[in-house]
Amino acid sequence: MAHPNIPANRPAIHRLFTLLFGDWLSVLLTVLSLGIVIGLVPAFNWAVLDAHWTVASPGECRAGGACWAFISAKLNFILFGLYPPEEQWRAIIVVIVIVMLVLATLSPKMWGGRLLVLWAAGIAVMLVLMNGGILGLAYVPTSKWGGLPVTLLLAVLSLGLAFPFAIVLALGRRGSLPVMRNVSIFIIEIVRGLPLVGLLFVAAILLPLFLPPDWTIDKLGRTLAALTVFAAAYLAEVIRGGLQGLPSGQIEASQALGIPYWRMVWHIVLPQAIQKVIPPLTNTAIVMVKNTALVLIVGVFDMLSAARSAATDPAWPGPSTEAYLFVAGIYFVICYGIAAYSRHLEAGINSRNHS
Repeated sequence: MAHPNIPANRPAIHRLFTLLFGDWLSVLLTVLSLGIVIGLVPAFNWAVLDAHWTVASPGECRAGGACWAFISAKLNFILFGLYPPEEQWRAIIVVIVIVMLVLATLSPKMWGGRLLVLWAAGIAVMLVLMNGGILGLAYVPTSKWGGLPVTLLLAVLSLGLAFPFAIVLALGRRGSLPVMRNVSIFIIEIVRGLPLVGLLFVAAILLPLFLPPDWTIDKLGRTLAALTVFAAAYLAEVIRGGLQGLPSGQIEASQALGIPYWRMVWHIVLPQAIQKVIPPLTNTAIVMVKNTALVLIVGVFDMLSAARSAATDPAWPGPSTEAYLFVAGIYFVICYGIAAYSRHLEAGINSRNHS
C-alpha cells in the first residue's frame, strides 16, 4: 500500500527518500531510528559475535562477551530448581501437560463442560506427578518444587481458581441485593488497594497465625491463595465492565420469558460480557503470569529464583545478565503467545459479528 503523501508514479528510490526525509517528523524519526540501531550494535556484538556458546571451563568466559555456555550448564537447575534430578522427567511431563491443555483451550469448539473436566483431570495428574507418594512415585515435598513448572502451575491455577470467584464478585457488585453488593465492593476495593507483595507477605507469614493449631498449609499453597485472591479482584472489575456494556433489554426479555436467573447468566449474559472484554482479560492474564516472579520474596523457588540462585555460582564469572535474559525470554514467549491468541480470538469474533 502506497504512502498517502508519496505519488505512486515516482521511482522507488524517490519514494523511499520522501518516506524517510520528506518532512521534519520523518527526518526526526529516521535519525532516532538510526541512533537506536547504532546504540544496539555493542549489545549485538556482546550477545552474538563475541559470545561464548561452548567452553571447556567456566574461566574462558572471562574474555568478554555473553556466556551462553552458562545457560547450557545450568539449564536443568533454572528450569526445575531443586526438584530431584532423577525425578525431573515428572516435571517435564507436567510442563507438557500444561502446554497441551492450553492448546486444547485455544479452540472455541472445546469450550464447555468437557473442557472443565479435561482441566480438572489434567490438574490432578500434574499434582500427582509433582508430589508423588503414590503409584510408585517417590515423594517430593513442595519445598523442592521449583523452576518453570512452579511458574506455570501458579499462573494457571491462580487464574483458573480466580475466574469463578471473579464472576460471583462481578455479579454481586452489579446485583440489586444491598448486602451482596456491599460485600463484593468491599472485597474488590480492599484487594485492589493492596500491593501483591503485601498480600504475599500476609499469606506467607500472617495466615498461619489465624488458622487452628492442627491446620497446616504449606508455603506454596499460601502463595497460590494470595495470587488467586489478587487475580479474582482484578478479573471481577474486568467482567463488571463487560456486564455494564450489555443492553438492559436482553436481561429484561429473559426475565419476561421466565428464564431462571443462573441459566440466563450462564447462557445469555456472561458469553456476551466476556466477548466484550477479551483485551482487558488478556492483559490481566499477562500481568498474572509476570506477577508469579514476585513469589521469590516469600521463598517460593520459581523460575526467576532458580536463575538468581544459579547466577551465584562462584565458578562462573558474573553470569547474572545471561540468566535474567534467558528467563525474560521465556516470560516474553509466554506473554506474547497469550497476546497473539487474544488478537486471533478477537478477530474471529468480530468477523462472525459482521457476517
